[in-house]
Amino acid sequence: MRKTAARSLRQKAIDAMPAEIQGPDELIILCGANAYEEKYYFNPLFDRIPESVKEELRIICVLFTQEAGGILTIGFTPDGDVTIQTRAEEEDITYDEISAGLLVGEIRRKRAQLLEELSLFYRAIILRQDISALLTEDEDA
Repeated sequence: MRKTAARSLRQKAIDAMPAEIQGPDELIILCGANAYEEKYYFNPLFDRIPESVKEELRIICVLFTQEAGGILTIGFTPDGDVTIQTRAEEEDITYDEISAGLLVGEIRRKRAQLLEELSLFYRAIILRQDISALLTEDEDA
């Protein structure tokens, strides 16, 4: 029953995503920004996330696309790990993959705690996993 409910929530999330920021089928997109259309998207499936976190995610995505261009998406793997992906349209000669990769690395370093908390949220709320063991591991470290 739990896997069916999680799969249903995942499908709702996929169906709600605009085509321009959809990731591979197995990923659930949390949010993304598109420099070409100057748009930001936040997946309504995650409305329970606090407003301050939503705002921080918006700032991360928009600043990234302003600096590097292209399309940035932040999402979740089926296991609940956070993924940050960037891509550019084929004809975009101003997009720099190296700079984009460095910026993604900087986001991962500077926002590591935020990304870990998002992963725990996804595992607890969407996948309905018992995260008490994960929390205990964090406290022991």
